[in-house]
Amino acid sequence: MMPDVRRLTPLLLLLLGLLWPAPAAAQETTQNPHGTLATPCSACHTADGWSVTRVPKGFRHAPGTFPLGGAHASTSCRSCHKALDFAGAPIACASCHRDVHQGELGADCNRCHSDRAFVDRPFMLRQHQTTRFVLNGSHVAVDCEQCHQPQAQGTMQFVNTPTQCNDCHATTFLAARNPDHQAGGFPRECTQCHATSLWTPARFNHDAGRFALTGAHRAVACEQCHAGNVFAGTPSTCVGCHAADWQGTTDPSHQALNFPQECTQCHSTVSWSGAAFDHAATGFALTGAHRATACDQCHAAGRFSGTPTDCVGCHQADYQRPTDPNHVAAGFPQACAQCHTTTTWSGARFDHATTRFPLTGLHVSVACASCHQNNVFAGAPTTCFGCHAGTYTATRDPAHQAAALSTDCVQCHATSGWANARYTAHDALYFPIYSGAHGGRWSGSCATCHTNPASYASFTCLTCHLQPQMDSKHAGRSGYSYDSNACYRCHPRGTH
Repeated sequence: MMPDVRRLTPLLLLLLGLLWPAPAAAQETTQNPHGTLATPCSACHTADGWSVTRVPKGFRHAPGTFPLGGAHASTSCRSCHKALDFAGAPIACASCHRDVHQGELGADCNRCHSDRAFVDRPFMLRQHQTTRFVLNGSHVAVDCEQCHQPQAQGTMQFVNTPTQCNDCHATTFLAARNPDHQAGGFPRECTQCHATSLWTPARFNHDAGRFALTGAHRAVACEQCHAGNVFAGTPSTCVGCHAADWQGTTDPSHQALNFPQECTQCHSTVSWSGAAFDHAATGFALTGAHRATACDQCHAAGRFSGTPTDCVGCHQADYQRPTDPNHVAAGFPQACAQCHTTTTWSGARFDHATTRFPLTGLHVSVACASCHQNNVFAGAPTTCFGCHAGTYTATRDPAHQAAALSTDCVQCHATSGWANARYTAHDALYFPIYSGAHGGRWSGSCATCHTNPASYASFTCLTCHLQPQMDSKHAGRSGYSYDSNACYRCHPRGTH
């Protein structure tokens, strides 16, 4: 039986090695095919053979050189070390990887690529978010080539890639028919209507333009206002769309009454019904009972234009009808608001302050008929004596008529009452009784000094200044006489 050669081979090799041993230097470094690499062979090779074409298990690049990670960890050494020259091997990406971007993006591949694979979409997507065009919606799933069109030699354009919607979607814009974007003069900034997730459903932000959509306008189909897909130049006035509604209305007839064609003056955008006209905008604001009055009471036969705004224009009959007082006979003004409010006719109150006789004191609560007898208002007297002649004549303390006192009552009396009259002119014209030594020293009745009511030219001092006291005070005074006229001659101002 022949011996098994495969089993003998290791023995023969061992025997030959013992008979012809290699020089000691050659065993580790002599004939080193790796140039100046001083790493012992055993760091990469095993006793099983020299032909190790991949990085040995557990091998790590020296710290600070080129860490192996991702796809680099499973790449054969010759892929980067072509001549198996390890010392001084370049570590720049471009040393091993051809720059397919023609220098557009620089030599740092790590900006877009990971070491796991050149096309690492999650990693590339994250990197894209650091640019001025953040990917979202459908853009996330789009192939890079769709926006970065391939150029010469199979490269893609990245630098100066356009970022406007129309730069990539011009064809879509021109092809749109519902509505026709080009004919409608639509903006080419797609995001004004579309989201990046899908073209549909699109929604135009009408509020950003000069016609904000409110109320029922929000639910109206676009073609109702933009007939034939006409968008540019679409009218924004009410009558531009609602002329037929304005002309067809009969209750009231807008056209016959020449109503304004600006619908929002009466209607809201929610509904035609419940219209409310802002009367305040006309110059005649509705207040009080006017608010609840039916329109046709003032606007008879649907007449609005030229409707009178003065009171008597609507209330002529109301002015002529009253008898208490009789407005016509009394010559009352026809501006009802001078006495009445718009709430009700009753409780009328005339503002006497607007006349030349303002009411003060007791005059405020006096019945009108007391001064305006027989409902005579025009030409009513404004002097005191005009109303109070009887009181003036009947007064006995003092007797005004006999004493020929002034008929201007306010010289002595206040409007609050007849009592506590003060004839303050007495001090300047005759004798100081409200000031000086006599101020507050007498009873307040004229009869204190004027004992003869038929003549106020006569007076007496002797009622208060008794003779014993006066004789004592004037003892030794030449010409002294206990007589009222003598007192006045010496003491005309009441001083000692």
